[in-house]
Amino acid sequence: MPSPTTGAVGAAVARVRPRTSRPAGFLRRFMQHRLAVVGAIILIIIVLAVAIGPFLVPFAPEGVDLAAKNQAPSLTHWMGTDELGRDQLSRVLTGGRLTLSVAAAAVISSLALGVTVGAVAGYCGGIVDNLLMRIVDVFYSLPGLFVVILLVTLIGPSFWAIVISIALFSWMNTARLVRAACLAEKQQEFVSAARGLGARDLRLATVHVLPGAITPIVVTATLGIAAAILAESALSFLGMGFQPPESTWGALLNQSVKSVITQGHWWRGFFPGLMIFLVALAVNYIGDGLGDALDPRRRRN
Repeated sequence: MPSPTTGAVGAAVARVRPRTSRPAGFLRRFMQHRLAVVGAIILIIIVLAVAIGPFLVPFAPEGVDLAAKNQAPSLTHWMGTDELGRDQLSRVLTGGRLTLSVAAAAVISSLALGVTVGAVAGYCGGIVDNLLMRIVDVFYSLPGLFVVILLVTLIGPSFWAIVISIALFSWMNTARLVRAACLAEKQQEFVSAARGLGARDLRLATVHVLPGAITPIVVTATLGIAAAILAESALSFLGMGFQPPESTWGALLNQSVKSVITQGHWWRGFFPGLMIFLVALAVNYIGDGLGDALDPRRRRN
């Protein structure tokens, strides 16, 4: 049977802990952000297209048809063909799988590192906080894209080499935002009540403090997807990314440069670039909408 003191402290925790938003309220606030809704629809359509589209398109991504080379978009080839007669729609959809997979893996890896560093720094404070923040400053001072290119060149353009290289230079914003949220959250009354109840540091940090940082974590995750896609596309465009026969949207852009400039085959670069643009724009709108929905105080008048 719990003691009167334990019961009183437990009641205090329940009384002073801020109420989390109900799912219905969160969804309603998100739906009120029209651009975020549009972004979510666009992103869902693109993800579904790259997931099931290659099975529906009647052309293989590496299927060569010299009789149909360099054709403009038509009812047969919706995004045209390349110099070997390969269907651009099939190649864009297949390349999207790899592009989005790299972005998702890089964001998850970046979040894992950034949340861990930020939570430890914010909760522990003192020397630990100063040390971890100086490490963050060191990573900020490095030329990210240049070091990523160097790492990929040394390790080789494998899936995990590219993912880890991108993640290593995209976790710092998450760490700083989580640290700031944890510094503010650990001063709350419900954390003091939980400490008085006898909660250990690990439980305090993970159960009572870290949930207060959910808003910056979610927002940086969505924005990080766009940054990861652009980073991978930059690598592929420079020829440092995945090598043939694998292709990504950035690689398709790289392969189209000569054809677009010298022969005017605009569709070769337009459609891969459009996909990168739409995904980056969509996830930025979604991130803005999630931030407003999770924290109504951010909402604009």
